[in-house]
Amino acid sequence: MNEPIAKHYLGDALSSFRAYKKLAEKALDQITNEEFFRTIDTESNSIAVIMKHLAGNMLSRWTDFLTTDGEKPERNRDMEFVIEPQATKAGVMEYWEKGWQRTFETLEALQPEDLTLKVMVRGEEHTVVQAINRQLAHYAYHVGQIVFLAKHFKSNDWQSLSVPRNRSAEFNAYLEAKTNVASRQERLDEVLDFARKQ
Repeated sequence: MNEPIAKHYLGDALSSFRAYKKLAEKALDQITNEEFFRTIDTESNSIAVIMKHLAGNMLSRWTDFLTTDGEKPERNRDMEFVIEPQATKAGVMEYWEKGWQRTFETLEALQPEDLTLKVMVRGEEHTVVQAINRQLAHYAYHVGQIVFLAKHFKSNDWQSLSVPRNRSAEFNAYLEAKTNVASRQERLDEVLDFARKQ
């Protein structure tokens, strides 16, 4: 694989994972402890459950990523969807951080030449690129659920984490006015700054 492209891909993947984590946490900042554990119906997961599942997935997929199957025998996936009576928000957050830390450490250690190596996920062969893309899609799906639930709970008090409705032209003008490219921020930060200044 072309080394500059491979380096760009790894950097972009790491940046995307970090952005999804940040997006979820900006949604969490807006909810109460009670809302953290609330479900909207009997078939739905709470934000706490989604975060617990993501962390369990991360610890399984990214531990010994290049050398063992991403579905570890010690993983109890079904229990990721259960919030036990003694569970606390602090405990779920600690587990969430542990999962992300493992994800970032593993991605940061990957080298361009690793991208075409083969890894296993539930007995299915993937290139490293395929395995990374699989996890990016999975995490984006669940982070979207977290944001949806938080927005549902906050209703009219929700602070938008994307360009506010009917404000696209204003946001584009806001970005154009930032003539110094070096002053540009990550898109989520730019959206939040835009919303605060309006």
